[in-house]
Amino acid sequence: MTRKNVIIIGAAGRDFHNFNTYYRDKEFYNVVAFTAAQIPDIDGRRYPAELSGKLYPEGIPVFPESDLPQLIRKLNADECVFSYSDVTYQKVMEVSAIVNAAGAGFVLLGPAGTMLRSSKPVIAVGAVRTGCGKSQTSRRVIEILMEKGLKVVAVRHPMPYGDLSAQKVQRFATVDDLAKHKCTIEEMEEYEPHVVRGNVIYAGVDYEAILREAEKDPDGCDVIVWDGGNNDFPFFKPDLMITVTDPHRAGHELTYYPGEVTLRLADVVVINKIDTAGPEAIQTVRESIEKVNPKAIVVDGASPIRVDDASLIRGKKVLVVEDGPTLTHGEMKIGAGVVAARKYGASELVDPRPYTVGSLSETFRIYPEIGTLLPAMGYGDQQLSDLEKTINNTECDTVIIATPIDLNRIITIRKPSTRVWYDLQEIGYPDLTGIIGDFIKEQKLTVRE
Repeated sequence: MTRKNVIIIGAAGRDFHNFNTYYRDKEFYNVVAFTAAQIPDIDGRRYPAELSGKLYPEGIPVFPESDLPQLIRKLNADECVFSYSDVTYQKVMEVSAIVNAAGAGFVLLGPAGTMLRSSKPVIAVGAVRTGCGKSQTSRRVIEILMEKGLKVVAVRHPMPYGDLSAQKVQRFATVDDLAKHKCTIEEMEEYEPHVVRGNVIYAGVDYEAILREAEKDPDGCDVIVWDGGNNDFPFFKPDLMITVTDPHRAGHELTYYPGEVTLRLADVVVINKIDTAGPEAIQTVRESIEKVNPKAIVVDGASPIRVDDASLIRGKKVLVVEDGPTLTHGEMKIGAGVVAARKYGASELVDPRPYTVGSLSETFRIYPEIGTLLPAMGYGDQQLSDLEKTINNTECDTVIIATPIDLNRIITIRKPSTRVWYDLQEIGYPDLTGIIGDFIKEQKLTVRE
């Protein structure tokens, strides 16, 4: 039997999952390489032998995506599998053209081949773009379930940027676990809001192993909530699929991959940020939902903000620090920090670009459209140091921290700062309380109110 040579094109997440679920133990395939994009400093590694299975005793090398044409020829690749998310259809087909021109086939794997089945009921929360408000929607879902006395275990879309073998299965139950697992800012932003609310969250690399551990979690498990990342579709087959949309980027729900997939899969679609978006944009999103998924239940939502100390904003020159991926590949121009600055009367948004150092200067070079916002990039110690220096270099009165975690806990900010808080708030009916109540009845879960 001649094995088919495969290159998996990814960004340290969906790529590893596609390998684990679809390719790892199939003798018909020979995965010769991964390529890496979007995330810094992950190329040049190997997917370790401990995770690769018996067919790959030396592991699998990881190369920069920029080397893809040469790799296809050098490694005699038959197929290349596109395995990362939150990109335009134009970008997907641009990569397809590169692959085809080099002689290989271009593959997109779907839910049937990559979704794992759980012995527990699964609610999945996804979004059509990074920064739609998926995280606060997941928190809202979990709060409703916990109010019913149900044991909830969250599982987060992967962000394995460190030691992959050590990150095979990670369990976070306390804030101390974040340090134990050497989490980046991006990981802390997703995990910390869960553990401080009292529920356990899992993540890592091998999602079959993660799912089985989550199902038998020592604190108990009645329901698993898949907390999706970027605009990817779930790794677990959901019994209820909730997709969040964003009228601040109206139309993107039909032009980004795989965001439209999550929209088409949805049982429930949340239109978030209705309180800050224009009526025309909201209507565009409604029409998109009606066009591709008219059977979905539509929930109107807002993410009202509050700050710790409004006096630090009113009349002040402020530096707004937002979630990094939301500003970079999420392409957001107005985040919660900007809304807070306007709501509480800041005199000026300070442009951080004259003050950036190191990797943050490079971030602005790669993503010039970020504008007068500072992305909280923190994939490693050097980026954390660059973030701290950039903030402290910037000539401003106040730093508005609009990240899901308090940056003061992990870097030293030598300026007055105030933190922005935001949670999902449903507007009218239908609402998530009623929808999840129906889900509980359908799944015959025992409520312990």
